[in-house]
Amino acid sequence: MKEWFGLVARLVTGVVWIVAGAVKLPDPASSVQAVRAYQLLPSAIVPTVGQLLPVVEIVVGVTLVLGILTRGAAVVSALMYLAFIVGIGSVWARGLTIDCGCFGGGGYDPNAASQYPWEIARDVALLLLSVYVVVVGRTRLALDNVLFRATPQLKDSEHGEQVSP
Repeated sequence: MKEWFGLVARLVTGVVWIVAGAVKLPDPASSVQAVRAYQLLPSAIVPTVGQLLPVVEIVVGVTLVLGILTRGAAVVSALMYLAFIVGIGSVWARGLTIDCGCFGGGGYDPNAASQYPWEIARDVALLLLSVYVVVVGRTRLALDNVLFRATPQLKDSEHGEQVSP
């Protein structure tokens, strides 16, 4: 049962990452604007982060959906959700009113503060799903299961010891 729930967790988080990245990818300027609005990173690296973030989101999402290097992708996913939770919490605590830019857009939004609790709750749920995938590791219908099969152990008939084929 845990492997089936792991599949659902992997697919949900993976699809969210793919959608988030795909929406931002065609408009790198908006992505840079969203990163800049958080006022957390040095100005010199904001353009790089803003342009690379959608690509990283898509790569993490695809690896999760396909189940390739699942545990590593889930660790990256969890760390990114944690960073977004901290970022949203930070702007909320500092009284900034910005669109989170999670699915495109970004920048000033006079109604943003009312959305922060929901955005944090969503990201906490996705963080927990990512952590679950890290803990479970292998899930159903993952390419990892085909690519990284355990090598069967054979017994040495003379000594009764386990040997690799």
